[in-house]
Amino acid sequence: MASSLGRLKSSIFDKEERKMQYQSHIRGLNAYDRHKKFMKDYVQFYGHDKNVDNRAPIKTDKDTLREGYRFILSEEDDVDSTWEKRLVKRYYDKLFKEYCIADMSQYKRGKIGLRWRTEKEVISGKGQFLCGNRICDEKNGLGSYEVNFSYIEAGEQKQALVKLVACQRCAEKLAYKRQKEKEREKEKEISREKEMELKERDKRKREREGSEETEDTSEDESTEKYSRRKKDRKRSSRKSSNNDEGFEEFLEGMFP
Repeated sequence: MASSLGRLKSSIFDKEERKMQYQSHIRGLNAYDRHKKFMKDYVQFYGHDKNVDNRAPIKTDKDTLREGYRFILSEEDDVDSTWEKRLVKRYYDKLFKEYCIADMSQYKRGKIGLRWRTEKEVISGKGQFLCGNRICDEKNGLGSYEVNFSYIEAGEQKQALVKLVACQRCAEKLAYKRQKEKEREKEKEISREKEMELKERDKRKREREGSEETEDTSEDESTEKYSRRKKDRKRSSRKSSNNDEGFEEFLEGMFP
């Protein structure tokens, strides 16, 4: 009885000691390492292999998913209960729709592709602890962004507000086209301002030249008028002197 009680106490003590060691180990990890530890334990204890049937039908499930997949399923998509719809719904439910993975291969054209994360990406921390750009695995300087995703699906224009984790370099790619358009618009505005300034300068120059010509013309006219008046005075003085001489001759003729 005493020996069994001792073994029970020893077992309980060992269990508590292992528990404390595990908790101490977990507390010593950062968020990313703790995430990897939990995912590794999950796969180790709860994961299982999936049987794959290599006999592919004429239309594969992948083809069905490609045709019927929707980025965000609506209530209308659940109305039709065909097996294709159920397959798409089952695949959609397996996706992790908290963060997105981005394809930025055409970011210079303003085109960014987004999709939800898969289980494998969640386990590896891709899109949450690693940059959400498909080809970038940067861990430092990450930021969470709310992206207004505008896309065309099944011939219909749609919009969705989603979250994307990206490093600083990849975050700049999100607004690359918009930033370039702003820069071009600013350059056009500066060019228009310079053009208006040149036109205004030419206008002022023409006005100054016109005023100078007017002043020169008025000066010439004043000079001409002055010369004309001077000539008139000379003529009048000459006429008066001639009249005086004629009057003297007249008097001399009257009184010889």
